[in-house]
Amino acid sequence: MPYINFSETTSFSDVIILAGGFGERLWPASRPEHPKQFLALADGISFLQAAVLRALAVKPTGKILIITREELIKPIAEHCASLASKVTAEEQEKLSKDLLIIAEPCPRHTCAPLVLACRYLELADKEERSHTMLVLTSDHVIGPIANFAADCSKAAKTAQEGYFVCFSIPPTEPSTGYGYIRMGEALSADATVATIAQFKEKPDAETARAYLESGMYAWNSGMFAFTDKFFMQEVKSYVPDIYESFKTFDGAAAPQAKTISGISYISGWQPMTDAYSTVTAIAVDNAIAERTVRAATVKASFSWDDVGSWDAFEKYFKENDDKTVEVRAANNFVYSDIPVALCGVEGLVVVIKNGCALIMKKGASGHMRELVKEVKKSGKIS
Repeated sequence: MPYINFSETTSFSDVIILAGGFGERLWPASRPEHPKQFLALADGISFLQAAVLRALAVKPTGKILIITREELIKPIAEHCASLASKVTAEEQEKLSKDLLIIAEPCPRHTCAPLVLACRYLELADKEERSHTMLVLTSDHVIGPIANFAADCSKAAKTAQEGYFVCFSIPPTEPSTGYGYIRMGEALSADATVATIAQFKEKPDAETARAYLESGMYAWNSGMFAFTDKFFMQEVKSYVPDIYESFKTFDGAAAPQAKTISGISYISGWQPMTDAYSTVTAIAVDNAIAERTVRAATVKASFSWDDVGSWDAFEKYFKENDDKTVEVRAANNFVYSDIPVALCGVEGLVVVIKNGCALIMKKGASGHMRELVKEVKKSGKIS
């Protein structure tokens, strides 16, 4: 297989940011009405704002679409609007002109919103051009941004060669919390771009160690790249029921956007509502990535963390040291709205946010979804 020519810089036309999460793993700081993407990083920038800054960094020629839930339109708009003082005048204009929030009628996992984005861009683009699309999440920590932008150029070029592109993260430990990608045939001379031989679900500890030692596996970051025409053809081939659901867009006119906090948004659009009344809820990984014969990966040169647990959270957030008092206590992490005193304990995560408290041993983050389920069932905690 001949190598793809990566000598020329290639950019994306559009960026899609998926921002509809419910934030169960970081309860109680993260709640359905205030999920993880709104939490502020150590530099005061929220996860969501950092994702928008990454979208600006790849300099898309078209839209930045944030796809979310109806109830999150207002806080997302406010977070985006508050970026004005942190970006250049050119980037401010880009946000004002080309950033658009689209509110799904209901959550339908990750394949449906990507089809929604493709169909919307098809209607909004009067010139009927091909769109090279980058899919980002709204709640990851990534850096440095220059490395990210350089890797995105490789991903855009690979997508234009007719591949469904995943960003893979070289593993630093035998993690059981991520899905894995097994590298296939190199598509670049330095092997940083390759076909994907196989996707693997989250492994047990022994399998994860074997993956790490082999050097053939990487973590699946959940970020993707593709052209809209290629993606829609794959949807038609592998999940035809989803393709059929979005036929409600055939012959429709692009919707008129409204604004809030100076940011454009779309909600209650009838073709979208009709499509979502029948569309299957399935992850794009299961629907397309694991089925297509044209899957490729760009091995990330940037650092990445989905900060999907309180154990990971401590690495990036330091808060309320001036409100915490400890006596004969060590190795504790406190993230609280109120002062906290600890005595004779060690290895704890203490989170007091939104009127609720979590006291957890470090290393027990894997049980958070079970805990949140029990919290909801009990009715004891709102």
